[in-house]
Parts: sequence; structure tokens; C-alpha cells
Amino acid sequence: MAKKKYSARLRDQYKKDVVPALMKEFGYANPMQVPRLVKIAINKGVGEAAQNKKRLDDVVTEVRTITGQHPVIAKARKSVSNFKIREGMPIGVHVTLRRDMMYDFMDRLVTLALPRVRDFRGISDRAFDGRGNYTLGVKEQIIFPEIDLDKVDQISGLDITFVTTAKRDEEAYALLKHLGMPFERRDENQ
Repeated sequence: MAKKKYSARLRDQYKKDVVPALMKEFGYANPMQVPRLVKIAINKGVGEAAQNKKRLDDVVTEVRTITGQHPVIAKARKSVSNFKIREGMPIGVHVTLRRDMMYDFMDRLVTLALPRVRDFRGISDRAFDGRGNYTLGVKEQIIFPEIDLDKVDQISGLDITFVTTAKRDEEAYALLKHLGMPFERRDENQ
């Protein structure tokens, strides 16, 4: 008996439910025209990394725990004397997730992490860039259940960017909404 190949739950939902819904909603003739999620980029700046090497190591461990993938350390491209940063100093970390890891991360973000935000009423729908990409700012990394609160020295945020093949923001909004993103409900007359 052959083993069944693993496929992320959200990817299966995309193929089964989202593609037909978006084809009907936007009148696409071909399933290949339907926008899809290409990658999720997670970025976390570490301003004090120049003075505190341990802080950078902690952030690398946190991002690796959250995403399941080792992050790349971002280095300063040029020196900025006001911030006491020299060219080549570490200033943050970033990870790019694709395929099943991307869908698994989004599934955990939508079902586990975002509902843990204090006074959560949904995420803003105003953070689209005009080309079908969406950026979500998370204020506290402790909303992720993988993070152990006892090991956190400092609460900080991170940016999560969803890159899609959508040409317009309306298409990207519909795609993310069908994938389960909890956008805040606003009155129609605003």
C-alpha cells in the first residue's frame, strides 16, 4: 500500500472551495486565472542587535519556532550614525515561506494566533499595496502558541506579508477572505 503524500489542509481547501468561488465571483474563464498565494514573508527588526548579540540569537530562535524554518539575518546596507549602525551590522531577521509550509503557517496564524490577540475584532483591510499584496503587523510575538512565555525576555512585533498573483486589491482581498483571514467588519456606509 502506497503512502499518501502530505498536503496542507488550507491548500486542499483552496483547490476545492476557493478556486470555484473566485471563478464565479470574478467571472474567470480558466482556473489558472484565479489568484493564488505565492509566498509569505515574515520580517522582524532587531534594533538593539548591534549592542546585544544575545537578543539577535533569541529573535532567531523565536522566528524559527514560529515558522519552522531557519531565518536569514538581515544586515545594514549603509551606516546611519544617528542609530549607531554601521554597514554590515545585523539589524533583523526574515523568512520566506512557500508551498505547504506557507499554507500550514497561514492556517496556524488564522485559527490559533490571531484569535489570541487581546480585544480582537478582526484585521484591517487597508494594508494592501495596490498590487494584490497584503502586509499584517503583529504587535506581540506571544500570540503564537509555539512561544513559551517564560523564555521571552522582551515583547516585540513582526511583519507578515502575503504575496499573491492577484492584479488588483479586490481580488487579493477576496482570496484571503476565502482562505479564512478574519478581516474586520465595517459598515457599508463608511
